[in-house]
Amino acid sequence: MKLSFVFATAISSFFVSATAAFGFSGQAHALTFSGISNATWGEPTPGSIDTNPIYTGVGNNIFTWGDPNVCPPSPNPPSGCTTTGSNKLTFNGNSFSTDINSGFKIGDLTYFNGTVVQGTSVEFVPLNLNVSFSPTVGISQVFDFNLHLVNTPNEATDPENNADFVFIDTNLSDRSFTFEGNKYTLELTGFNPDFPQISIKGLEGATTTTAIYAKFKTIPEPATVAGIFLLGIYMISRKKFLEKKY
Repeated sequence: MKLSFVFATAISSFFVSATAAFGFSGQAHALTFSGISNATWGEPTPGSIDTNPIYTGVGNNIFTWGDPNVCPPSPNPPSGCTTTGSNKLTFNGNSFSTDINSGFKIGDLTYFNGTVVQGTSVEFVPLNLNVSFSPTVGISQVFDFNLHLVNTPNEATDPENNADFVFIDTNLSDRSFTFEGNKYTLELTGFNPDFPQISIKGLEGATTTTAIYAKFKTIPEPATVAGIFLLGIYMISRKKFLEKKY
C-alpha cells in the first residue's frame, strides 16, 4: 500500500511547517523582555443591582467605588454605625526582566474593602496595563484586562462571610505586539507565582496588598498550527497502515 500523492504533499508541507515552528520556538525561548509597567483604570460596568453607581479614578492608577455614607445623617449616629470609606484599588507598576513563557511580577495591587451604600457599587472595571519595553524592543504596548468586583451585602455575623473579592480575568489580552517578525501577547497568571490564584479577599475595613504575576507568550503562525494538525493526521494514518500491513 502506498500513500497517495495528496497525502504525501501534505506530509511534505508538515515538515516545512515543523521546521519553521521549531526555528520560531528556539528564537522565542532565547528572547528576554525587560521594561517598566504602569496602569490606569477604565470606565467600569455596574451590576444589575447597582442602580446608582458611584466611582472615581478613571484614567488614574487609583480607583474607588461605592458611596461610603452608610450612616443616616444625624447629630448622633446610631450605635455601631461607622464609616470606613469607599472601596479602593491601587495599581503600582515595577521594572521587570523575563524570558518567554516564564512567570514574573508585573505590579502590585492594593485592595481596600470599604463599607458602602448598597446599589452604589460597580461589578467590573478594566485594567489598562501599559508596558514600556527596554530599547532592545523599543515600543510601549497597552494590554486590556478586566477585574470582577464581588461586593457582599454584609449581612452575616462572621467577618469571613462579609469579605469582598477581586477576580482577575485570566483570558489573553486582546492586544498583541510584533518583535522581529514574531507575535507575542501578555497573560495575567494570577496572584501567586507557584499555583493558580485568580482572586484576592478583603475583610471589611481591611487593606490587602499582593503582587500580580504575568507571562509573555508566543502567538503561533497559522503554518505552525497547520503543521501540528498534519502531524496528527500522519500519525493516525501511519498507525492504520501498519495495522493493515501486519
